[in-house]
Amino acid sequence: MAENKEEMSSTEMKVARQIEYYFGDHNLPRDKFLKEQLQLDDGWVTLETMLKFNRLKSLTTDSSVIVAALQKSKTGLLEISEDKTKVRRSPNKPLPELNDEYKDTLKHKSVYIKGFPLETTLDEIQEWLNGKGPIENIQMRRNLQRQFKGSVFICFDSEESSKKFLERSDTKSFKDNEMLVLSREDYHAKKAEERKHYKAETKAKAKQDKEQQQKHAEDKEMGLLLDEQTGCLLKFSGELEDVSREDFHELFSGHGKIKWVDFTRGAKEGTLLFDGNAKEAFDKAKEASGAELKIKDNSVTWQVLEGDEEKEMLKKIIEAQQESYNRTKSRGGRGRGGGRGRGGRRGRGGRDQGRNQYRGKKTKFDSDDDDGEPAATKRELEDADGPAAKVAKTENGS
Repeated sequence: MAENKEEMSSTEMKVARQIEYYFGDHNLPRDKFLKEQLQLDDGWVTLETMLKFNRLKSLTTDSSVIVAALQKSKTGLLEISEDKTKVRRSPNKPLPELNDEYKDTLKHKSVYIKGFPLETTLDEIQEWLNGKGPIENIQMRRNLQRQFKGSVFICFDSEESSKKFLERSDTKSFKDNEMLVLSREDYHAKKAEERKHYKAETKAKAKQDKEQQQKHAEDKEMGLLLDEQTGCLLKFSGELEDVSREDFHELFSGHGKIKWVDFTRGAKEGTLLFDGNAKEAFDKAKEASGAELKIKDNSVTWQVLEGDEEKEMLKKIIEAQQESYNRTKSRGGRGRGGGRGRGGRRGRGGRDQGRNQYRGKKTKFDSDDDDGEPAATKRELEDADGPAAKVAKTENGS
C-alpha cells in the first residue's frame, strides 16, 4: 500500500488505530468472528463487514474514511484491495507464534498503570497516551461485573519503547489523580508479595479466631464446672517439710478418694481435691485417727473451702490439670512416669489421672482435633495474563 504523506485528521487517526487493533497481534488470535471471515476470501474482509463492528461504527460509517485513514497509516499492517472495498492483514506481517518466547517478549513490552477514575473512557486514556510512545494495545482491566477497575495494561511496540515510557515524568498524573506506573514484571512481583502477605494475614486471623472460639468454649465449660462443683476442696497448712503427696493419699485412704493434690514438697500449705464431699472425707479420717488429724506426726490446720475462695482454687486446679494433660499429649502419650504428675503415684490422684481427667458434667480439657489450616479465601485475581479464549465481538481496549 503506497504511503500517503498527508497528515491524518483526529478521526482518521482513531479509525486507523481501531481497525489495526482488530487485525493486530492481541485481538486477531482470539477474535472468533473475524478469524471466520478471514477464511472466506484469502484473508480479505469487506469494509461493509468491518463497519458492523460497534466501536468502528461509532467512529465512522463511511468506508472512504477507512480507506483514507489506512492509506495515511505508517504501520504497514494492513493493505487495501484495488477496488477499495476490502482490507486484510499484510502477508508480510504474519501473526507471531504464541510460544513462551513471545509471551516473555510481550511481558517486557507491557506497562501497568493504575489511578484512572472508574468513569474514565478508552478515548480519554488514548488521548492521554497520545505522543507518549508507539502503542500496540490498551487493555482496560475490569472486574467480574465488567466494571472498569481504574487500571490498564499498555503494550508497546518494543521493550525499548516501554522503558522510555517508564522514564517519562508526564505520566505521574491524570486529571489531578496520582498514577502508579510499573513495568509488568514489577507489577507481578508486587502482586505476588501482596498475595503472600494476604495469605499470611488470613492464616493468622483464622488461627486467632479458632483459639478465641476454643478459649470461649473452655471458659464456658469451666464456668459450668465452677457452678456445679462445691464442697470438694480441703485446704491444709502447717510444718510439712518432710511430707509428700503420697502421704496425703495414705492418710485419707478408705475415707475419701483424692483426685488431685495441689502441693509441692517443702511448702507449708496446699489443697486436696476430692471426688466427693471434702468434709465427709475429713470427718471420717479424723474419726479413724481418734483425735487430731495429723500427718506424719505433724499438726495440720484443715479448712473446707467455700464461696469465692473455693471457686478460685478449683479454677487453678483445673488449669493445672489441663496443662499436665497437654504436656503428656505433646510427648506422644503417657510414657514412663507420664501418669504421675503433682498427684503422686499412678491411680492415686494428681497427674496420674491422665486416663481420668477431672471432668464435670460437660468437661473437656483439650481438643483432639488437628490445628488445621483453613483454605485461603478466594478472591479475584487481578493479573490474568491472557484474554478469554473466545470473544464474539471485540473493541480496542475492551
